[in-house]
Amino acid sequence: MSRTQLEHHWHPSPNIGPRRGLELPELLILHYTGMETARAACAWLCNPASGVSCHYLVDEKGSITQMVDESQRAWHAGVSRWKSCDDINSASIGIEIHNPGHDLGYLDFPAAQIESVIGLCTDIIARNGIAAENVLAHSDIAPLRKRDPGEKFPWATLHEAGIGHWVTPLPPDVGKGLKTGDRGAAVGALVRNLCAYGYPLAPADVFDSTVAAVVTAFQRHFRPSRVDGIADHSTLETLIRLLSALPAREPS
Repeated sequence: MSRTQLEHHWHPSPNIGPRRGLELPELLILHYTGMETARAACAWLCNPASGVSCHYLVDEKGSITQMVDESQRAWHAGVSRWKSCDDINSASIGIEIHNPGHDLGYLDFPAAQIESVIGLCTDIIARNGIAAENVLAHSDIAPLRKRDPGEKFPWATLHEAGIGHWVTPLPPDVGKGLKTGDRGAAVGALVRNLCAYGYPLAPADVFDSTVAAVVTAFQRHFRPSRVDGIADHSTLETLIRLLSALPAREPS
């Protein structure tokens, strides 16, 4: 698909600003709308009173609406962080994918919708040179606040189409894992690995509520068959395999 074919509709949002410090976006952030209808989401994202916007909205039928030019800073990420970046809005393109979300009857994402998401992501990534490991969930960059696009989002399908970073996760374990209240070297190693991948965590050897929220976000994206915030062997090993699969980068 060409970019012209992908942009089925244009509905400009006033909630924009200039990007700060970057010529091209480096991150692609995927969200769900968390509203009853795509039409309501579109209205909200274009309402000056909402203080939010995105670059693209994909409805349940796969129709794409662009709201913000990619050269502009949309207001989709909120308070968020990935690696050393804490101005995610300036560094990213945001796609809202219509789904009522966890609070309104979380649904599977329809095939037509995912087909459009794949086409749109492929086009954005090609034009902006976005690295696979920089295609992220809203919950990755804001794990204390957000759950979207959630454990039903088909990240493996996107990866098969050449989008995003992924390894096949191990099945969840039966038995104990690292959990809230645990402390020690194993927790410290888990936190270091999550930080190395990009998650916003300070070094620690205590498994507190913040670590639990980040583990939960990691599971939603990379080990979605069981999302419980407990770092079992499956979670730990999947994280290690993801780190091992990262491409080598030239020093900046």
